[in-house]
Amino acid sequence: MRPGLRTRITVVIVLIAITAAAGMGFAAYRLQAGTIEGRFTTAANTGFTSDVAQARAVRIDPSRGMNHFDAVVEYMRGRRGIDWGLYEFANIDPPRTNGSYSVDDMTALSGVHASVSAPLSRVAGVPAELIDNARRGGTPSAVLDVVAGAPVLAFAAAVGHDTVLVEFYDLGPMRLELANLQRDLTLIALAVATVGVLAAVLAASGIQRPVRRVAAAARRLGQGELDIRLPVRGRDELADLTRSFNTMAGRLGESIEQQRRFIADVTHDLRTPVTAMVAAVDSLEDADPEARSRSARLLGTQTRRLARLVEDLLEISRFDAGVADFRPEPVDLRALLLDAVEASAGGADVEVTGDATVTADPRRLHTIACNLLANAVRHGAEPVTVTIDATRLDLVTVRFADSGPGVPADLMPILFDRFVRGERSRTAAGSGLGLAIARENALVHGGQLDVQNEAGAVFTLSLPRP
Repeated sequence: MRPGLRTRITVVIVLIAITAAAGMGFAAYRLQAGTIEGRFTTAANTGFTSDVAQARAVRIDPSRGMNHFDAVVEYMRGRRGIDWGLYEFANIDPPRTNGSYSVDDMTALSGVHASVSAPLSRVAGVPAELIDNARRGGTPSAVLDVVAGAPVLAFAAAVGHDTVLVEFYDLGPMRLELANLQRDLTLIALAVATVGVLAAVLAASGIQRPVRRVAAAARRLGQGELDIRLPVRGRDELADLTRSFNTMAGRLGESIEQQRRFIADVTHDLRTPVTAMVAAVDSLEDADPEARSRSARLLGTQTRRLARLVEDLLEISRFDAGVADFRPEPVDLRALLLDAVEASAGGADVEVTGDATVTADPRRLHTIACNLLANAVRHGAEPVTVTIDATRLDLVTVRFADSGPGVPADLMPILFDRFVRGERSRTAAGSGLGLAIARENALVHGGQLDVQNEAGAVFTLSLPRP
């Protein structure tokens, strides 16, 4: 089962917090450890260098029967808090035990002198490499476990003829300090991780809460509450999500409301011709020949009206589905308009001026022209002028102007909506879909259909040119 959003956000934030805390802790430990170790080594090396210089320059008192070895031993015994060993080999090599010089073997040999501080009396042996390098004039150092398992830092250097001084610096306190530092940083990392867990839970809750609100609102919207909206807080991505949901809900509500009005308008417009046709059919059985003739004429008129309405509805549905058929070809615009005048406004005072050739779908252009000419004659007044303007290289405009009262101001914003009809057209046979289809046909061509009032109503069709 896939974990929820809150769990995934919490896990991600926790992993980031733990990784960051562990990384910072490790980096801080390595930085501090390097500083502490470097400071300890520098201090030890400085002290040892000073002791080597003093041992080499120690004063010998012949009256006391002291030699250089005894003088260095006396000097080193005066150094408090330092573990040391002094070895004089008298030009011989003492025996080695497992790669180290045994103190017991060295003191038992004739001509070999060894002296060590009390804490190092238990030293099993000093690494032979450390002593040999010092006898050759070097100043080597090494970390050793030579005192009951306690780690020490050993320095060795020659302080006289075949005499080697070794000093041992206990690493125990430094290691304890590093262990305490590691423990403290671990506790800090755990504390940071704990805070990160709490912050992750709070952050996940803060993110999940508005998402849940949107999900609940979406469910209510799906159940039919079209007026559901959510308050928008802030300017982050969640606010954008809420704002997008409100926009979607508004558009969906408008779309559903338009569909409801569409169905209601279609039902209303279908009822009229169907009712008339039913009455006409019933009257066909009348014995009066005149009544039967009137019924037949009425039946034919309403049948044609119903056919036009069905064709308009089918055309609107094609536009809505995005499957409107579009077949462009070169069109003589003047000839097409003259044909439209003959088809839809025969006998009316209509004048067509101008000429142009465009690439368009002639059937759809003819539909636009017939609709606009019929509206101009039926709802406007004669004379009607149709003007073709081809002066622009990228655009051809056709201006349909009548001499009527113009479009009422209250209809102007919704004139191209579906089933919109003015007072003068409510009793006419139109469906209220003509202008909506005309604008859709203009948009299919990449053009535009606009209206304004001048001396009368003026419709302007704009068609782009290749």
